[in-house]
Amino acid sequence: MVGSVRVAKLGVVARALLKIAGDVGDERALAEQVCWAYVTGLDVDGAAISLQTASTSSQTLCATDATAELLEDLQFSLGEGACVEAAVTGRPVLVADLHRSTEVSRWPSFAAAVVEQSDVGALFAVPLQWATVNLGVLDLYRTATGSLSAAQLRDAMSAADMAALMFLGLRTDPGNREWLDHSMYGRAEIHQATGMVLAQLGISATDALARMRAYAFVEQRLLSDVAYDVVSRRLRFTQDMM
Repeated sequence: MVGSVRVAKLGVVARALLKIAGDVGDERALAEQVCWAYVTGLDVDGAAISLQTASTSSQTLCATDATAELLEDLQFSLGEGACVEAAVTGRPVLVADLHRSTEVSRWPSFAAAVVEQSDVGALFAVPLQWATVNLGVLDLYRTATGSLSAAQLRDAMSAADMAALMFLGLRTDPGNREWLDHSMYGRAEIHQATGMVLAQLGISATDALARMRAYAFVEQRLLSDVAYDVVSRRLRFTQDMM
């Protein structure tokens, strides 16, 4: 009953992600389902997901349409825009009116190109973040201007947290589909490594696991391999890592 109540309190997008959590085979398939969950569940016309890779460059995994793809191309070609800012700051960037918002003055080249080449009216960039590490960004756009409602924004943010954990799980522990279960570090070696990182950084067990997952994600390694290196003392986590 308690679990049912918690699920009922989730937004439309977050509930959709719960349904697909154990049924994706690779990052691109997951990105596509996440993007369409947002397009279907929120008042937006398109979405795109870009993840950071080991080389710190960005890789676009999904763009739902030509406009979403254009926005990604412009931002990473020009090195500015809502997505780039969200990736750097780790905070959502919400532009309700691309034509009038003072925020776009920070990205003059990008804003001018979007206005010239598309009919986009509003942009929303949400970081895919777990603990202190930004894994990538979800970009949303719509042709009509206007803000997301308070409920839509809460849904967008909570679903982004879930999506980040799903991407971490898929890349770092592909054999385990219980990505939304924070207690999955019950495996002996991962549990031991979590305790060691906890002691090294003075953080909680959940945050220690998140640090290991994020490190594995960035280095494109399995979580079990990172845990082995920690336990064998070939890898020690420090505050300035990542």
